[in-house]
Amino acid sequence: MSEPDPSELPTKVRYDIPKEKRKMTTIGFDARFPNMNQTRNCSQNYIDYFKCIRAKGEDYAPCEQFRYAYQELCPNSWIDTWDEQREAGTHPALSDWKRPKH
Repeated sequence: MSEPDPSELPTKVRYDIPKEKRKMTTIGFDARFPNMNQTRNCSQNYIDYFKCIRAKGEDYAPCEQFRYAYQELCPNSWIDTWDEQREAGTHPALSDWKRPKH
């Protein structure tokens, strides 16, 4: 049995998907953020996700690429802070939007 090609090996696990359906991947290249520092990429994907679901609805599948990207790039503490700011209406880019109550 031959060794797998390292470029084909998965690198991250999505834990919100049932274990038997997980596919380990990384986010793709985003030409808007060509540099190593991914801070702006992280925050922009967070903002883009919430703007996307506001415009298209939470069931719109293409919005998931933004959610996946920010979950992979952003530290959890930042996401928690932004979620709190968004819910309170104080997030700088999403101050006029609150997540609908279920």
